[in-house]
Amino acid sequence: MRTFKTSESPPVALSIAGLDPSGGAGVLADVRTFAAFACFPTAAITSLTFQNTTGVSGALHQAAETVRAQVLPIVADFSVAGAKTGMLPTREVIGEVARLFQETNLPAPVVDPVMRATSGDDLIDDNAVECLISDLFPLAMLVTPNIPEAERLTGLTIGDEPTMRAAAERIRALGARSVLVKGGHLLSQRQTAKRGVEGGRREAIDVLNEEGRVTILRADLVSGGEVHGSGCALSAAIAACLARGMSLGEAVETAKQFITAAIKNAPAIGHGSRPLFL
Repeated sequence: MRTFKTSESPPVALSIAGLDPSGGAGVLADVRTFAAFACFPTAAITSLTFQNTTGVSGALHQAAETVRAQVLPIVADFSVAGAKTGMLPTREVIGEVARLFQETNLPAPVVDPVMRATSGDDLIDDNAVECLISDLFPLAMLVTPNIPEAERLTGLTIGDEPTMRAAAERIRALGARSVLVKGGHLLSQRQTAKRGVEGGRREAIDVLNEEGRVTILRADLVSGGEVHGSGCALSAAIAACLARGMSLGEAVETAKQFITAAIKNAPAIGHGSRPLFL
């Protein structure tokens, strides 16, 4: 565990997201990720979900004023160096979170547009998605949709690297500064001989469009079935790296390496998808 001198302070990172009581995703995964990068973790809970590794059985969404009341004491006391958003379940909560980023000294967030759980359960409705695009995307440092989320945001059917590139550019056209389209779902959900395979190598491909500059990030696909919370942890890792002073490109590459290692070590401790052990 890293220790700090009296004159030295760890960078503060903030997650505004839902609570997964089983610990695999949401703010608990974010907090562990922040700590792994030697950031001091803070969090505001947007929804109390009822879930485990097998699925979501319900949720109790927080009121917009409750989310604001959690965040304001944090920004009054700390200088937040990195921030991310996860599950923002209602139009009202999204609007309030956007106002918080506009009205306070919070840094531009990494926005993980959480729309559906690993189990397939929908987490926000179309009305909230529209508000996410109009109110929060223009404030974001980076938006990090997976394939199903990118398809819902763009209306495209995504099945390969060119359509991932097209989706990233279309999401930028919706107002996002930079976009990371995560390609892990291509092989896990739609396996074919043509997708994500080059020279017999099974790859997880992510497309980073950084203000129009496109970078393709490749890593060996980790076998072992579905994992739970990888998207939450990835966006938290990017926010933590930004808090530590990395450029966006460096932050994304470092976070991807971190998550690939975490997926390799994910334990089969529940009856569903493997949670990351960060």
